[in-house]
Amino acid sequence: MSNNNNSHNITEIFGSMVFGDAVMKERLPKDIYKALKKTIANGTHLELDVANVVATVMKDWAIEKGATHFTHWFQPMTGVTAEKHDSFIVPDGSGKAIMEFSGKALVKGEPDASSFPSGGLRSTFEARGYTAWDPTSYAFVKGNTLYIPTAFCSYSGEALDKKTPLLRSMQALNKQALRVLQLFGVTDAKRVVSSVGPEQEYFLIDRDVYLKRPDLMYCGRTLFGARPPKGQEMEDHYFGTIKQRVSDYMRELNEELWKLGVYAKTEHNEVAPAQHELAPIYSESNIATDHNQLVMEMMKSVAAKHNLACLLHEKPFAGVNGSGKHVNWSVATDTGINLLEPGDTPFENAQFLLFLVAVIKAVDDYQDLMRVSVASAGNDHRLGANEAPPAIVSIFLGDELTEILNALENDTLYTGKGQTLMEIGATVLPHFPKDTTDRNRTSPFAFTGNKFEFRMLGSAFSIAGPIIVLNTIVAEVLSQFADELEKSTDFKADLSKLIKRTIKNHKRIIFNGNGYDAAWVKEAEQRGLSNLKTTPEALPALIHPKNVEMFVRHGVFSEHELHSRYDILLENYSKTINIEALTMIDMVNKHVIPAVIDYQNELAELVLRKKAVSPDIATTLEENLLSKISRLSVSLEKRLNHLSEQTIAVRDIKDNLELAKAYREKVYMAMSELRLVVDELEMLIGSKHWKLPTYAEILNSVN
Repeated sequence: MSNNNNSHNITEIFGSMVFGDAVMKERLPKDIYKALKKTIANGTHLELDVANVVATVMKDWAIEKGATHFTHWFQPMTGVTAEKHDSFIVPDGSGKAIMEFSGKALVKGEPDASSFPSGGLRSTFEARGYTAWDPTSYAFVKGNTLYIPTAFCSYSGEALDKKTPLLRSMQALNKQALRVLQLFGVTDAKRVVSSVGPEQEYFLIDRDVYLKRPDLMYCGRTLFGARPPKGQEMEDHYFGTIKQRVSDYMRELNEELWKLGVYAKTEHNEVAPAQHELAPIYSESNIATDHNQLVMEMMKSVAAKHNLACLLHEKPFAGVNGSGKHVNWSVATDTGINLLEPGDTPFENAQFLLFLVAVIKAVDDYQDLMRVSVASAGNDHRLGANEAPPAIVSIFLGDELTEILNALENDTLYTGKGQTLMEIGATVLPHFPKDTTDRNRTSPFAFTGNKFEFRMLGSAFSIAGPIIVLNTIVAEVLSQFADELEKSTDFKADLSKLIKRTIKNHKRIIFNGNGYDAAWVKEAEQRGLSNLKTTPEALPALIHPKNVEMFVRHGVFSEHELHSRYDILLENYSKTINIEALTMIDMVNKHVIPAVIDYQNELAELVLRKKAVSPDIATTLEENLLSKISRLSVSLEKRLNHLSEQTIAVRDIKDNLELAKAYREKVYMAMSELRLVVDELEMLIGSKHWKLPTYAEILNSVN
């Protein structure tokens, strides 16, 4: 990056590559602009004549920005985005070409759906799939292409992507939240949306080092690696001075994201060496999900320009902090009222308390779905380690808010921070401070003043899945509350009873202590909380009848769509472990065994040379080392053969769940046993022979 970039005016470049509201208002005819805004606000159908005008204006704008192609940009169930590029060029009938883009091409595409995961939603030979423009997420230009955010569905209309159910979950939450607000006399709000701010952690290492590690290239994480002499023990990397090479990368990343309308706000060094974080400003869930996908894509592409590799795996290095993605989730009206903010009047306080206990009940009732939403082979390495929340789902409220709820439950007087809480109708929380207690970074789901922070996600995750779950389970509880309160003849009294009952029945999920403490595991079990430690343990909850019924009733998933996702997640888990096992076997054969043999030969020759010079010369050091490596090499061969056998044996298992369990219990365990031997050998073999970059070299490769 040249120094001239430092003079860029952020307000000038921000959103410059986005076909956003300001551009549409300026370029579209007034009637067309109003029709499009109505579609965005109400989710109504976009008429073709309106789409044609929008498409023409969008095409002209994109060409001015250097675009020659367009793509329907969608999010299949691979966890990454997909795109097929078509040029604007069409023949004019005279042997020349014109640039054209129709409304039909804007609103609908037809990519081949046969090669994307479907989980049995359609047969491989049934290739037809459709992409449909999502006008709530603005189009943008990246490179020479106009990107049009779209939903992706099958020929029969079933969702094949992550965006479609996310939009459905937003509709479900909106519907039920409005029902509750109407009970409080809130009539000016026309829409309720969930907003999200995802904090993205990542590692940056030198690309040349990355290319020397097959495990990083194929698996995203190191399958071997002894702990370095210095890791994160000194706690000197967190918030430390950012190295110039990393700073240059961050500057270019920010500028590219700003051009695309992404509110990249905060950047800093994280706890582990070579680890960093980027955090944006809040956006509506749908837009935040699109933006986070862009963030991850741009992180990798910008890194390559700086001869860096960006690692987004949840646990790239054993014994070193992994990378999470903390999703800050809140709910607000289109009039700007945050429903998780206590407010300034007693009635607003009561409204806040009802929405608060709705979230508490939702998380308690659907702990298993919260766990499923963050389940993956990669995240299993991270959850429960001393850097991330355990696999047990719980809620942190802080001591003061917990005491307030206890007082409500027990009809007792609460006096604290100068506030008095007597009953729902006279609740006084207008000055309830956002930070009433220290931040609990061990909690998987923490209330932080006017939002909840969901901390269990792995860094490579699409945030769509967890948000779908949060939106839907809260919508479900709000619908239960609305059903009950709409029948009330004494709203104030029945509201008070409902809040008290909910607190009493679901307070087990509230835990303000140390989630890393082993004692919490026992206490959680006594409370009846679930502890789904691995992905194969967690995934069956997705198709539990109770959960299926809820998703179907709110129109977020069909039963068929849920079963397809269940199968896809199981398949992805097994495929991930299989790839890692095959990579490990390959690396041992091509890198580790040759290093072991070469070093043993060198030691043996050294002993022989010394003995030849003088039979009495001491060779204890060399012989002891040679003996130790020889013993380890025998163990290496035995464990390598065992891993190979287990990898072959599980292939005969046909049931997806049983296959995933076998990969976890047999293949993964065999990999862990083999790793122990390899890591011990790495500590003994000279660097002349050990050619794989070590943890010390990788984590300190960027200077």
